[in-house]
Amino acid sequence: MAAYLQWRRFVFFDRETVKEPAGPDGASAKPFALPPGIAVCDSGRGSLVFGDILCGTGRCHIWFLPRSLQLSSFQAYKLRVTHLYQLKQHSILVSIGEDEEGINPLVKVWNLEKRDGGNPLCTRIFPAIPGNKPTVVSCLTVHENLNFMAIGFADGSVVLTKGDITRDRHSKTQILHEGSYPVTGLAFRQSGKTAHLFVVTTENIQSYMLSVKDYSHLELDTRGCGLRCSSLSDPSQDLQFIVAGNECVYLYQPDERGPCFAFEGQKLIVHWYRGYLIIVSKDRKTSPKSEFAGNEAQNSDKQVLNIYDLCNKFIAYSSVFDDIVDVLAEWGSLYVLTRDGKIHALQEKDTQTKLEACKFVFLLVSALYLKNLFEMAINLAKSHHLDSDGLSEIFRQYGDHLYNKGNHDGAIQQYIRTIGKLEPSYVIRKFLDAQRIHNLTAYLQMLHLQSLANADHTTLLLNCYTKLKDSSKLEEFIKTSESEVHFDVETAIKVLRQAGYHSHAVYLAEKHEHHEWYLKIQLEDIKNYQEALHYIGKLPFEQAESNMKRYGKILMHHVPNETTELLKILCTDYHPSGVNEGPGMLEGKKANSEEFIPVFANNSRELKAFLEHMTEVQADSPQGVYDTLLELRLQNWAHEQDEQIKEKLHNEALTLLKSGRFKTVFDKALVLCQMHNFKDGVLYLYEQGKLFQQIMHYHMQNEQYKKVIEVCELYGDQEACLWEQALGYFARKEENCKEYIAAVLKHIENKNLMPPLLVVQTLAHNSTATLSVIKDYLVNKLQKQSRQIEQDEQRIQKYREETTRIRLEIEELKASPKIFQKTKCSICTSALELPSVHFLCGHSFHQHCFESYSESDSECPTCMPENRKVMDMIRAQEQKRDLHDQFQHQLKCSNDGFSVVADYFGRGVFNKLTLITDLPSGKTATTIEAGLQRELLIHTKRST
Repeated sequence: MAAYLQWRRFVFFDRETVKEPAGPDGASAKPFALPPGIAVCDSGRGSLVFGDILCGTGRCHIWFLPRSLQLSSFQAYKLRVTHLYQLKQHSILVSIGEDEEGINPLVKVWNLEKRDGGNPLCTRIFPAIPGNKPTVVSCLTVHENLNFMAIGFADGSVVLTKGDITRDRHSKTQILHEGSYPVTGLAFRQSGKTAHLFVVTTENIQSYMLSVKDYSHLELDTRGCGLRCSSLSDPSQDLQFIVAGNECVYLYQPDERGPCFAFEGQKLIVHWYRGYLIIVSKDRKTSPKSEFAGNEAQNSDKQVLNIYDLCNKFIAYSSVFDDIVDVLAEWGSLYVLTRDGKIHALQEKDTQTKLEACKFVFLLVSALYLKNLFEMAINLAKSHHLDSDGLSEIFRQYGDHLYNKGNHDGAIQQYIRTIGKLEPSYVIRKFLDAQRIHNLTAYLQMLHLQSLANADHTTLLLNCYTKLKDSSKLEEFIKTSESEVHFDVETAIKVLRQAGYHSHAVYLAEKHEHHEWYLKIQLEDIKNYQEALHYIGKLPFEQAESNMKRYGKILMHHVPNETTELLKILCTDYHPSGVNEGPGMLEGKKANSEEFIPVFANNSRELKAFLEHMTEVQADSPQGVYDTLLELRLQNWAHEQDEQIKEKLHNEALTLLKSGRFKTVFDKALVLCQMHNFKDGVLYLYEQGKLFQQIMHYHMQNEQYKKVIEVCELYGDQEACLWEQALGYFARKEENCKEYIAAVLKHIENKNLMPPLLVVQTLAHNSTATLSVIKDYLVNKLQKQSRQIEQDEQRIQKYREETTRIRLEIEELKASPKIFQKTKCSICTSALELPSVHFLCGHSFHQHCFESYSESDSECPTCMPENRKVMDMIRAQEQKRDLHDQFQHQLKCSNDGFSVVADYFGRGVFNKLTLITDLPSGKTATTIEAGLQRELLIHTKRST
């Protein structure tokens, strides 16, 4: 019996005849009819495409039928269209036809998106048969990438066009295959970058590889098929080449033959559509019909169209038609074109309707349930392709049946078959009893193998292993390869740790890089500190840094030396241990050493070694490193009893202070030195901070008189008040300090730092200081003042005489005429000639010399530089009159404040000064007097 009679038949397609659109009057639509003479057809890009033969009109058309059923056409050939191929991914149509009898058929390539006079643009025309060899074109196929086109002929040859098929210049045509049998089918297969061409004749099948230059080929079978009895499947059937013979349907790969199906009957048409195999064959109940029959009505014959589902092995649809021309697929449906011009649409039903068609299967299976014939029910369901949900329900009921009978082993096997459909908790609750733990373990194992287990299932399975003490199964479960892990690793680690299987937990944590869990178990459970430290050294930098911060104190307590060494590496140039170093090695990373200081809380010796290492190899270490190292050295120095060691520690601390790393934290370093009574450090920091008074006070507190004098001598020039404070200090001492007071007074006298009266008042507080202490000081001071008075009196007398002289000169200028007796020009020294220019200062000039050298008509060129100096001094005094801050500063810093006040008084700071620099055009008595006063000022400056 044929296979299709054994397959279950369904009606998964609805059939209806395509009708014309209803008219405006609402009259019933008539069946749609195609024009007569349709010979070939194809579909794609939203249209059904037809080609006709000459029907007495002298023209041969190609027709397009869109979904709106509005036919359109254009003339393609004069005689007939023999072949059409519409590409699915491009708006390109390839046709073969004839314009005259006995002439080589023409291949035309049409671009449907471009127009030429209202018709599609014909981009290329060339003869189908190379060399005008007389033969008939039997089949045509085109690759979707537009780079290949193959034409088969009745003489057994195949012509391949390679390149852009739409252009003549970019393609090359050659004979690919030659044989003795007519070519009946062609198909391109593209898999990745590899392209194949299947060639089938009436007697054999061959495969050509087009991705190589020599186009190697392989004969797949020695049986062939008739015209239109081959097709290419979709990816659901691995793009296999389907060949339909009269007895069987064969499937082929490019290098071998695949499965076959025994579908009997003479095959006329074969197509592939959405996972279905469509076969049109002759109805065995009717008489045979010639393949090349005409289109007359009396020649029509019955044909059977079957739609097969090869995967599920059932017939989705079967129906009888009258003389089928072809079967086309478009708009999600199948269209059957018959010789009478009618079109029949086959629309696939939805899934729910299909399930209703299978309802009898469920009813039959339910009847078998009642007799507990579950095995038979399962086999029946499988034979009728019952879906997985239905099968799962059968397995569940079978499992329940076995469980109720006490066959727990058999029941668990049925429940395992429901995994993925049945909720696992349904099965787990039945086997929680300790006596059934073996069955529960088997179910949970399979649940994990199918990657459907959650964290709770993993916990339960591991607990089953531990209760069974089945270490071998436990190791087998956890020691799977990375690609086969079917459980939550973190959950497994937690359960194993809680159950005491620490070695297994550590193995999982290390294998799956759960670093935190690995370290927790090693440090808290196994107490293997050395191994934990070694493990941290193998981690990437970021993880090694974070784990050392978290576990550093524990490791430092148990393995201090090794931990310190790892921290040194981590903070300088870290590379995970085990990584090969070489010239291409990236620069190591380094952590912030200051952040690891708390790790050494109770390990001062290791902390000192760590900090000293960091300061040696990394001079730019954080400031906290230097601060902590200083504090540590000061502590060691303060508690050390051995004098030699103490001296060494003293030098180390002082050297660190002098390294220059404490400028920004001066106060902090000073507090540390004061806390530990580090005298030299305190004095050094005072000196660096220019705290000279604090240095002196430090020596005063320790009653180091010589040191006080030394401080004054060293820093007295920078801060003069030190001598005053030293004098006050010695003056308050009741013991005999005459020697030191005399030294201070000598310096005060030399630098004139204090008025004598203030010195006497300061020493008056000392009961042991007698007049003899300051006798020499007072005598010298009085002698200097006497000499100064004499000098001042002489200067006063000189100024009085000069003033008298100037006043007489002024009166003379006011009352007496000025006689100019100069005979030579003051510029060129030549004899004066009229016109000449004379000034009151006594200088005379030729007028032309004066005009050449003078910058101002009212000033003497010779006296101008000196006059300008005087005027600049006057202006400077005027500008400085309001500089109160400068005056106060000089008064405060000067040793002789009276001299500062006298200087500013002389500048006129305390007087209102009126400066007249320009003379108006009109000269009154007042203006003349002002001019005389100005000349007097200039003359006075020049005289002095």
